[in-house]
Amino acid sequence: MRVLTVICAVLAAPVAAQDVAFSPAATQACMHGATGVDGLRACIGVSAEQCMTDTVGGYSTYGMGGCLSAELDYWDAELNAVYADVMASARRADAATDEYNTDFPSEADALRDMQRAWITYRDATCDYEYLQWGGGTGGGPAIAGCLMRLTGEQAIYLRHSRLGE
Repeated sequence: MRVLTVICAVLAAPVAAQDVAFSPAATQACMHGATGVDGLRACIGVSAEQCMTDTVGGYSTYGMGGCLSAELDYWDAELNAVYADVMASARRADAATDEYNTDFPSEADALRDMQRAWITYRDATCDYEYLQWGGGTGGGPAIAGCLMRLTGEQAIYLRHSRLGE
């Protein structure tokens, strides 16, 4: 919760004051050509970097924060979609397992618990990264970049751990 409060407070004024030239196209193209999970992870941040290049003042603290936040939104939507797909798959697996083994743990419950623990990990990690800036202006982009990176990694992890895509 603290992470969201900090990012909103730090980035709200800059994003409102400056339009960023964000498009997820660079990330999507990178992912299309990527090989393996490591190749996909290398695509995280590609569109934010392009945004910083294409936005007037994109390498200012405000520009970086806006571009990183825009790619965070992209990865957050991706994570939510992937989580829904994986949860549906887990529920189907649970239904099939329940037919012959009622004592087997629920895959859907385990997925939910893992995701909740991951959110706690993500928030604590990004709070720590933010604090490394000692209240300086780089803290906003640092927390946005951390959230973007970890959210992208989780989306990629979930897609490839269960769906095997």
